[in-house]
Amino acid sequence: MPTYAPAAMVPVRASGLDLWDQNGKHYLDFTSGIAVASLGHCNPALVETLTQQANTLWHLGNGYTNEPVLRLALALTEATFADRAFFCNSGAEANEAALKLARKHAHTKFGAHKSRVVSCLNSFHGRTLFTVSVGGQAKYTEGFEPLPPSIDHIPYNDIEAARAAIGDDVCAVIVEPVQGEGGVMPGNPEYLRVLRELCDKTGAVLIFDEVQSGMGRTGALFAYQGYGVTPDILTAAKALGNGYPIGAMLTTNELAQTLSVGTHGTTYGGNPLAASIALKVLETINQPAFLARVKEASVKLIAKLETLVKDYPNVFSAVRGSGLLLGVVVAEAFKGRSKDIQRAAEAQGLMVLIAGTDVLRLAPALIVSDAQIEEADRLLRLALNELTKPA
Repeated sequence: MPTYAPAAMVPVRASGLDLWDQNGKHYLDFTSGIAVASLGHCNPALVETLTQQANTLWHLGNGYTNEPVLRLALALTEATFADRAFFCNSGAEANEAALKLARKHAHTKFGAHKSRVVSCLNSFHGRTLFTVSVGGQAKYTEGFEPLPPSIDHIPYNDIEAARAAIGDDVCAVIVEPVQGEGGVMPGNPEYLRVLRELCDKTGAVLIFDEVQSGMGRTGALFAYQGYGVTPDILTAAKALGNGYPIGAMLTTNELAQTLSVGTHGTTYGGNPLAASIALKVLETINQPAFLARVKEASVKLIAKLETLVKDYPNVFSAVRGSGLLLGVVVAEAFKGRSKDIQRAAEAQGLMVLIAGTDVLRLAPALIVSDAQIEEADRLLRLALNELTKPA
């Protein structure tokens, strides 16, 4: 289906942050599959884990539990605020489950009138009809109407708009602690604290979508831990499986009791293959030394990008983001041309992302080395020189 616009080059193999295409050309990958392969491509420990599980037990269906998923659930609840975990296959499914849980909880505890969902403009929560409607980007919902009702969108980081929107009829407030697709925009700590207070006051459920910001990406295991604001529900996916499809919804015992047998489910969710890999990923990332290195690499990469902004003021205007989820904002002269910068970088052998038409997004694997940060800077400069040279 014509739903993607893939690059002309076709990757055929990769290791760590190194990738090669069909012609044998080498690339430095600063995308990690949109913040997914955080431990790098073909990570040896994960290959071993997958191989071992593939020779043991693949799939059972939800009429049975399995040891890997129980170990993963225990590890995630021990590492977070949560008491319970629901496993699925993607971030969209995790958010769908979170929103369904919030609605069911509100209907059970308060009545059907408490059903409104409040989300942020320029957010992204998935591509199901419910989650894409909750995401505040009209370009993704046009032509799919009628959309699910009782969903309102407010500007991100706008405290007064939040106070005005979050009333007694709201069942859920869903927010990304760092907006990814919406332009790599970190949440203001005070804004997130106010959302928590408003949810406490109105009985709404606070959902943190950490599909992109979670699993060490910001330098904490989950971004909420760095902010000191605890949600009622947290969703994770992307880096949780390092490329093997898995999503998770984490919540409290109180909320989990809203669901009973048959009220929600999934065929593949929590299968032994996905769960065993996710556990290995979690055990690797959730180490003080590993997370400290993410913060260190972030400081080094931000410093390089800020120098780049000074050296190319016609192309870039600012750096923003958190940890190793960073955005370089395009300057007025290059407005709408983030894709051109991405293509120029790719031509030099550097893979980067965009977040809309005005932000270049970098999300390298969390194992990125200082030498690779230097090399990315060199390649990006070559790309910019080529892009800005006189015709």
